[in-house]
Amino acid sequence: MSDWLGSSPGVFIGLTVILFGAAAFMTGRAIAITWRPSWQLYPYGLLLGLTNRFFCFALFEEDLLSVGGFILDTLVILAIGTFAYKVTRAYKMVNQYPWLYERAGLFGWRERAGS
Repeated sequence: MSDWLGSSPGVFIGLTVILFGAAAFMTGRAIAITWRPSWQLYPYGLLLGLTNRFFCFALFEEDLLSVGGFILDTLVILAIGTFAYKVTRAYKMVNQYPWLYERAGLFGWRERAGS
């Protein structure tokens, strides 16, 4: 399993999911709050994935050039960032334009019936 993860399961959960997941969550929120387009998540996610791979190598002596580990880490980081982006964007749309939109689930909004 650690061959596919690129690191041990404890390191993956602690470093990738918790620490870098929190950074990805904050990145997704920051991009949504400043009304930037969602494609900007991908370069930041890629940089977070590279940094995560380096931290795994430097702190826990894991394989630095693990392609599978890098891809999995980056996908997890991008998924968390995208989740935060979509939730924050829906929140912003509903709260900034309450006369136009109402909440439609966790990720969406819809026009108000009276509009």
